[in-house]
Amino acid sequence: MSVPARVSASPAPSPSPPPTTGGPPRATASAVVLVTGFVLLSLNTRVAFGQLGPLAPVAGFGTGTVTLLGLLPPLCMGLFAPLATPVRRRLGEERGLFWASVLLLAGAVVRVLGLPGLFVGTVIVSIATAIVNVLIPVFVRSRFEHRRVGVMMGVYALSMGAGSALVAALMVPVWQASGHSWQTAMGLAVIPSALAAVAFAPQLRAPAGAVRPGTSPTRPRPQPSGPSVPARAARPGGVLRTGLAWSLVAYFGFQTLLFYTTLAWLPAILVDAGVAGTTAGTMQSLFIVGVAVGGFVLPVLAAARADQRPHLVGILLICATGYAGLLAAPGSVPALWSPLLGAGLGGGQAVAGVLYVKRGRDHEHVAALSAAAQTGGYLIAATGPLTASVLRTATGTWQAPLLTFLGVLALSLVTSLRAGHDQP
Repeated sequence: MSVPARVSASPAPSPSPPPTTGGPPRATASAVVLVTGFVLLSLNTRVAFGQLGPLAPVAGFGTGTVTLLGLLPPLCMGLFAPLATPVRRRLGEERGLFWASVLLLAGAVVRVLGLPGLFVGTVIVSIATAIVNVLIPVFVRSRFEHRRVGVMMGVYALSMGAGSALVAALMVPVWQASGHSWQTAMGLAVIPSALAAVAFAPQLRAPAGAVRPGTSPTRPRPQPSGPSVPARAARPGGVLRTGLAWSLVAYFGFQTLLFYTTLAWLPAILVDAGVAGTTAGTMQSLFIVGVAVGGFVLPVLAAARADQRPHLVGILLICATGYAGLLAAPGSVPALWSPLLGAGLGGGQAVAGVLYVKRGRDHEHVAALSAAAQTGGYLIAATGPLTASVLRTATGTWQAPLLTFLGVLALSLVTSLRAGHDQP
């Protein structure tokens, strides 16, 4: 009988560790570069629009100048939002956003070239911002994990508010330190514009449609049963045949009307109530701080749920409380009403991006909803600063404009709730 061979009891040698490829560090570095560029671009997006309010009461800008400069941004962003669609198809999101950042820098430079340059530069900045506004929701959906959409839209809004608040807070001190030169104060916007263009430049190396390291592509939403949606429905004009798109237009339009009108006239409302000009400028900065906080918190909360209607109602109630406070006691506690209004209006602006992503079936549909809502919404918003100025001139007080703002909130409650949920 043969004896079976003894099995060795010695442990098998452990496999040698795989060679280090350097992949994770490279992926981490690439993600850091991506997020840094995203934050700096977001930080710069509203800087130019927050500069006028603090300066207007002290720098001698006339009512016509303030009205026109308040009207130009939403008007131009509405007219040029459709431009983002061919830009995206031709360049992709990364390249489109980079060249928009270069245009933002050019506009910031032109704005310091006297009063004509201020108007022309505001138009240039507004065109660039229109492209950024449309592309950012698509960029976030396609480059970040689905569970991070709300956080990244919140980061976008928080960065916008923080950059605008910082520069707005510096307007009057720089104006005073420079011998009352509003051009020098306006020139501060060049700094974040240059930083944004430089920080986003590395994205030019990314192939169009590529998913960033460390992320996964967003899965398309399940299609409803029944006939497929025609391809033309994913175009800005095509989506306007749906009630969803018009609800988004109404929500974004009314929120943006209130945002830009308040941004333009809040210091004047407070000055008329007896608040000192420099204090009114500080309240404008508190308003923008509120925009940053609300713009970060509310998208994160809204993105965590399938139904955003409760968040839309909450936003409207916050705004209504702020306007009611300005109506009843504008000069008593402006440090309460200003950030409260900022939180409501900033949250309302930022949640719109979540709505595009949540209601869109795919990247093309998100882009179409974003472009359509912002085209119509900004054109609605362009009427706000002028209407407020006309009402103020006709009545001699800010009561009529503030009551009108409350009416706009009530109208928004009726027309925009469809945008807050999926169809059953």
